[in-house]
Amino acid sequence: MRASIQRFFPLLVLVGVALNATGLFNDVLEPDGTLYATIAKHMALSNDWINLIGDNHDWLDKPHFPFWITAFSYKIFGINSFAYKFPAFLFWLFGIRFTYLLAKELYNITVAQVSVLVYVIALHSVLANFDVRAEPYLTTLTIGSIYYMYKVYREKKFSYILLAALLAACAVMTKGIFALLTIGGGFVMYWIVNKEWKEFINYRWYVLVLLILVFILPELYCLYMQFDLHPEKVVFGTTGISGIKFFFWDSQFGRFFNTGPIQGSGDISFFLHTTLWAFLPWSVVFYIAVVRLFRRNNRLTNKAQWIIFASAGLTFILFSFSKFQLPHYIIILFPQFSIMAADYLVRLFEGSSAKAQKAIFILQTVILVIVAAAVVFLCIYVQLPLQALIIFLTAFILTASLILFRKVSFINICFRSFAFALILYPFLNFIFYPYIMQYESGMVAARWLNEHNYKTPAAMYKEFMHSFEFYAAGEPAWLYNNDDVKNFAAAHQPCVIYAAKESVDSLQQAGLKIKVLHNFEYYRISMLTGEFLNPATRTAVTRKTVLLQVMPE
Repeated sequence: MRASIQRFFPLLVLVGVALNATGLFNDVLEPDGTLYATIAKHMALSNDWINLIGDNHDWLDKPHFPFWITAFSYKIFGINSFAYKFPAFLFWLFGIRFTYLLAKELYNITVAQVSVLVYVIALHSVLANFDVRAEPYLTTLTIGSIYYMYKVYREKKFSYILLAALLAACAVMTKGIFALLTIGGGFVMYWIVNKEWKEFINYRWYVLVLLILVFILPELYCLYMQFDLHPEKVVFGTTGISGIKFFFWDSQFGRFFNTGPIQGSGDISFFLHTTLWAFLPWSVVFYIAVVRLFRRNNRLTNKAQWIIFASAGLTFILFSFSKFQLPHYIIILFPQFSIMAADYLVRLFEGSSAKAQKAIFILQTVILVIVAAAVVFLCIYVQLPLQALIIFLTAFILTASLILFRKVSFINICFRSFAFALILYPFLNFIFYPYIMQYESGMVAARWLNEHNYKTPAAMYKEFMHSFEFYAAGEPAWLYNNDDVKNFAAAHQPCVIYAAKESVDSLQQAGLKIKVLHNFEYYRISMLTGEFLNPATRTAVTRKTVLLQVMPE
């Protein structure tokens, strides 16, 4: 087993990285991705690195770190989809490295290599490199900080304390202080299990906490300057909002207890079934690994492995009891999930249980066949372009993997799992998403303006699309009523406005001279339904939008 992994590891990692890179060249998905891209766009254009402006107002939902990184990328590559996604992809690559290093420290080189093979093709990890939000940054910063904390625990070098604190602080400046639970929770559990009470009074950990507080000072300064210094600003429909209080309390505990300005309705089983699809093709293997950890004869052989198990477990429980839940939250735990699944697989295939090995082999094969069938079904049902080519390539990869990798072995399980990735991810990033993104009409409208060389000022009237805001030149204005349109048109003649088609009549009745430049169809493609995917019913669920040129009277 070890020899075959050693032989094919570089090739499989290269394939996994290449598959993730396919998402770099697609457009940015509405709504969150384009919102974040637009916030960073404003930062880059205005050179204002302190104030976050989103939805045409002061924006308090997320900390600054990902926006700083993205705005810096815009300065290098220009304001475009690639520049938005590329830094997140680089962070994800570093996350692979940290996953490998931590698994090697806690287990061995074989588990480390298998962890990487699991991680690079996990479904939602690949999706996160297409639909980029904060997770690629947060995941890497978290697992990197855990790695350096372990190095502090083992070797006690100040450089490791510094690096652990820096990465932890950046994680906090990405998503908030709850990131520290994922980073430090595993160590607390490990010290309790191992009865290392002296670690709770070890000065190094207090130095670490102090350094984290020092490193997050830029975030606190920005929040103070934007919000605490301006209590007159209206945020979440009220005034007197403290950005620092929101950062430490409302954005975290407020969401958990559903007492803050951003609320939801949680389901304790949400992340159980989310993980089942999000961690494909390894999710069932991961659940088996977790169940076996609770068996008496399969307990953790090295107590330090509690760091991984408890880090994942505590965070998973926290997410499950939270009242605000979204599927992409679980991505932060994928390095830990990958290490746990890898440990189980290595133990299984270095053991003598042929029956269990065959069961896992059959399981991964069934998952492969199901995804191949799903791709063919979607191709035909949605009436995607290049149907014959897609069906041929899917059948070819499936048949080749079934014929060439017939023997029950770990490396053949890897090959069949990577066949899953080879079938699904290029299909999603090269065919499926490019096809349905024609219905992201804000982006399509902005592209139409750019391609037809319209240099006139642009605005959005009631139809506020972050994709239009991001892809259009400059910073389009937000117009809320007919008077706003009249004032904008008077100041910028002629001008172009993106609006819903039903707005045309009301604008004409208001005495505005308008010309319809182009019509578009809109659908929120991040929330797909059968009605939309079915070409026969698609027009019933799409909305009509238009580009209007407002002419001088």
